[in-house]
Amino acid sequence: MPYLFTSESVSEGHPDKVADQISDALIDHFLAFDKDSKVACETLVTTGQVILAGEVKSNTYLDVQKIARDTINKIGYTKGAYMFDGNSCGVLSAIHEQSDDINRGVDRATKEQQGAGDQGMMFGYATNETENFMPLALDLSHLILKELAELRRENNEITYLRPDSKSQVTIEYSDDNVPQRIDAIVVSTQHDDFADDDTMLAKIRKDIVNILIPRVISKLPKNLQALFNSAIKYHINPTGKFVIGGPHGDTGLTGRKIIVDTYGGKGAHGGGAFSGKDPSKVDRSAAYATRHIAKNLVAAGVADEVLVQVSYAIGVVEPMGIFINTYGTCPFNMTDGEIAEIVAKIFDMRPFAIEERLKLRAPIYSETAAYGHMGRENTVVTKTFNQPNGESITLDVELFTWEKLDYVDQVKAAFGL
Repeated sequence: MPYLFTSESVSEGHPDKVADQISDALIDHFLAFDKDSKVACETLVTTGQVILAGEVKSNTYLDVQKIARDTINKIGYTKGAYMFDGNSCGVLSAIHEQSDDINRGVDRATKEQQGAGDQGMMFGYATNETENFMPLALDLSHLILKELAELRRENNEITYLRPDSKSQVTIEYSDDNVPQRIDAIVVSTQHDDFADDDTMLAKIRKDIVNILIPRVISKLPKNLQALFNSAIKYHINPTGKFVIGGPHGDTGLTGRKIIVDTYGGKGAHGGGAFSGKDPSKVDRSAAYATRHIAKNLVAAGVADEVLVQVSYAIGVVEPMGIFINTYGTCPFNMTDGEIAEIVAKIFDMRPFAIEERLKLRAPIYSETAAYGHMGRENTVVTKTFNQPNGESITLDVELFTWEKLDYVDQVKAAFGL
């Protein structure tokens, strides 16, 4: 019997994502000037206020207030009417030095002996239902909000948009797990106030359906375009009004959108957030590494759908174990346990090996902090960072290295494909 599955996304202006982006902007600045920095930085945002807290071990000094303000302005909170803007909000820093008790488990005589920065389990997932090996409902939810943000910045076809927004997509699947159609789309977008509420809601609904959705469809391959039809149920700003939003409407915290950040409810999640953590924290680095494994396994033809789990003990170099679930989609006669044994031989999952393989000690994290950490485009960009003393550094960095299909040939050879 067909079934429905739903995933959601939130925009860069959502208060939790504002917090994530500030935390990851700090990570990038620390790593740009000291690649061995150890950082765990949390951010809270509310009406007119930003609070930074966390632990740092680094040889560099940053103007954290300026970094926070620049990030907020870049998102689009630049007007007093929002009750939260980068130029006027207060920024309180309670960042202090990392505990020696934590650091002693990570820093070792050689980097190869580096232990995990914390205990826990991490999951990676991939499916062949989209070109980027991501679940379709989440991929569409992200794309809707990316296009909505573009429309806001263009300020041309739609001129009333504010930064905070959310989306949700419900897909109907067949019994054999193939997407059949889009059942429902939800879009809630913050907006300027209108003189008349009825006119406001009708205008927003019309613009979302007639301007935003066609732009989204145009970015999709033909097979996914075919899933859109006139029978889709649209829920546009279901409460009827969304003027008060952002950190003024809802307090934001780092790490509170971990399902949006990963697979939209497909697969699994170990519970650890990503943003605000340097790559010695396996919550982040091992989650990227397991996504890298899962994507390369699916691309190589080991299975149509793969979930990978790895687990660690704090301060211990080797992982506790690797688990594989192919959901019965492996096309050849091999158990998931046998697949896991081969995977463990191909991919070195020691923390330092992950950092090296995926080039994680580079300032690559600001780009991850909105619209998902997975399924993104692997590309090289040039970034410039400034210190309070006037020192500046410009770096070419490779983004989303865990999305590369650079192990497909090794996987095929190991499995005889």
